Parts: sequence; structure tokens; C-alpha cells
Amino acid sequence: MPIAAASLIIKNASQLVTLHDHKKLGPKHGAEMADLNIIKNGAVAISGRRIVAVGESNKILKQVKTTRKVRVIDAGKRVVTPGLVDPHTHPVFAGQRAAEFEQRIAGKTYMEIAAAGGGIISTVAAVRKATKNALKDNGRKILDRMLTYGTTTIEAKSGYGLTTSGELKQLQAIKELNEEHEIDLVPTFLGAHEIPPEYKGSPDDYVALVCSEMIPKIADRNLAVFCDVFCEKGVFTPKQTRIILQTAQAYGLKIKLHADELSNTGGAELAAEFGAVSADHLVFVGEEGIHLMHKAGVIPVLLPGTTFFLGMERKAPARKMIEKGLAVAIGTDCNPGSSMTESMQIIMTLACLEYKMSPAEAISAATINAAFAIDKGNEVGSLAPGKFADLLIWDAEDYREIPYHFGGNMVESVYKKGIKVR
Repeated sequence: MPIAAASLIIKNASQLVTLHDHKKLGPKHGAEMADLNIIKNGAVAISGRRIVAVGESNKILKQVKTTRKVRVIDAGKRVVTPGLVDPHTHPVFAGQRAAEFEQRIAGKTYMEIAAAGGGIISTVAAVRKATKNALKDNGRKILDRMLTYGTTTIEAKSGYGLTTSGELKQLQAIKELNEEHEIDLVPTFLGAHEIPPEYKGSPDDYVALVCSEMIPKIADRNLAVFCDVFCEKGVFTPKQTRIILQTAQAYGLKIKLHADELSNTGGAELAAEFGAVSADHLVFVGEEGIHLMHKAGVIPVLLPGTTFFLGMERKAPARKMIEKGLAVAIGTDCNPGSSMTESMQIIMTLACLEYKMSPAEAISAATINAAFAIDKGNEVGSLAPGKFADLLIWDAEDYREIPYHFGGNMVESVYKKGIKVR
């Protein structure tokens, strides 16, 4: 008997990489990340914006109710996966920092460049001068590139205004881009990204501004889902971070955290204490931080493009986290200073090469786990009945070809909510 009506069927996938475990809901933890739940010669049936069935092609064609109006796409023995999810991005900014890239090549460190007036503060200056529409125009270009590379959902941070009006301007631009662009954007308030120059001598006063003015206005206007803080030496101390996170939770914002990127400041432990959805970077995370994140269910979002682009020798301990049973996710950290890439494909390659993750683990980290890292795992990140029909057809017959090819684009087609968009 037919189980559902379909408006679109994609059939004959050499490997339908569903990432859907019928026995459990949620992200893939530890060893589960190696299981992609592949259906050979698979098909996915879609009705409108959502998936109604997945399975072997011959079975789906018999089970799903079809009409003359149904479109049937032959994947031609190519791999089909969910759309990629990027759980850590800074895509709305002004200006560029190519000169800093050149300086790092010549031997300057990220912190030396920042101390000389570069780094985040240089982008802050550009964003403060830019109009909202200029931010949108640049952000749209970033999103267009992301979509071309197969990313269909992202988390999008503010953090380059560092004034109430500047943060509101960035978040309003993110909101409007979410309404206008094919990619879904999940907004994060990152007013605590850096201490602005005018508050360098009184960082506690800036923390007070974030808590007393920025967070209430952002919450009142419903401009952010998450609040994030850069908890790091020379930026926000654990004590300051705790004050900001307590305020954010009081106003109904969910928690993310830039944690242990350049040193071990106890960021992972703070993330666990606050029940954060994710803790990101984690290059210097310790054993206790890993243990507490696992206990609290915090998803580690690792950013191999950042350590690669900055030339850092130390890498986040991905293998240790997987062996401890955490649900590791990966993201681009797309931003103008420390990781100027829109491609989750090269991030998967770097996860394999730099972290020694298997291709299957990298794909799990870039889809289902990344989706749960932005609290969207019930809607996207796997191919399962009821979820949005965000999927990719790849120019590959085997999923391992995706990270194996690097520096190019293996995506043949992009579908967002059942509509072909690339």
C-alpha cells in the first residue's frame, strides 16, 4: 500500500547517506559517528518541503503514491547526502583582512597583529561605518558561496559592532538575510567577542553594557537564539563570562561558548556548567573539560580551518573526544581574519587530515551533529521522514570521495526544502 503522496522523488543514489538511526534520536556520539546509515541504490521521496520516505529505490517507487505531476530525478548512481550544516560562522561583516594574511606568512602572530590594531578590532571599525544594507550585500555573497559548496543551514554570529546600535545592526542584517536567502540562518549574539577600544581600561563597564542594554534589547526584538562569549585570556575572563551567560539565560537565550581556543581558561567547564548547546574551538581543552562536556551533553564544535589558517601547531583533540563518546561537530568559523573560507567541503578534508577523523566521522560532524550543535537536529542534518528536504547530489559514487577531493567543489545539485537551488 502507498504510504504517502510525493511531489518529488530522487532515485538511484549509489549511496543514500541518511545519517538516520531508527533506534534513537539525537546526534551521533563517539563510535556512532562512523555509521552513516547508508542505503545502497537509495531513493528519497519528498512532499512539498519535507521528506516523506527513504529507502531502496525499487521499494520507494512501489510504496510512495505518485501522480502525473510528481517529478522523478535520477541521481545517476551518485551519492546523496543531507545538506551540510555549518554550526559556527561570522558571515556578516565589512571590509577584508588580506593584509593580515600576508603579515602572518611573514611571521607575525595573530596576537601580535591584534596588538598593533589589527584583528577583530579592525573589522569592528569597518562594521561600525557600514550601513545595514552594505552588511547584507557582503553577507549575501558569503551565503551564495556557502550554498554553492552545499551548505544549507548555518549559525550566524554578530560580534563586530560592539555597541548596542552596531550589534542590533548586524543582527537585523542577519534576520533579513534569513528571510531573503535560501540558506537558513540561526542568529547568535556575540557582543562579547572582544573588548572595544573605548572600554580597554574598563572591561567590566563593557560587560555591564552587554548585560544591562544589549541583551535586553536583543531579546525584546527576538533577534537572537543564542548568546556566545569569547572566554579567553586578554578578552573575557571566566568571571565576566559567567555574568554575561547568567544574564543571557535570564532573558531566554540559549548558550554557546568560544572556549579554550588559545589557552585553557576553563571554558569547556563553564559550557558544561551552563548546559551550553555547544562549546567551540577547544584547542586547549583539558581532560576535565572533556569529561564535564560529555556529562552535560555539550556538543564540541571543532574548527580545523582556523588552526590551519593561523598556522597553529596545536590541534583540538578530536580523536580523544570521539573516544570519550562525545558528539563532535565541525564548522568553518568563516570570518575575515582567522578562517576566510565558505567551504564545509575543505573543512571535512581538514578534519580528516588534521584530526585523523575518518571520512564517515567528518560527514557526521558536518551534518547531523552540526545540526544538533545549533539546536536544529529535529529539522535538518539527516534524511528522515518529517525533516526538511535539504539534500545534496554529489559528483561521486562513494561518500569517501567527498573529503578525498580537496580545494574544489564536488556538489552537483543542491535542494533546499524540496526546491533545487543550485
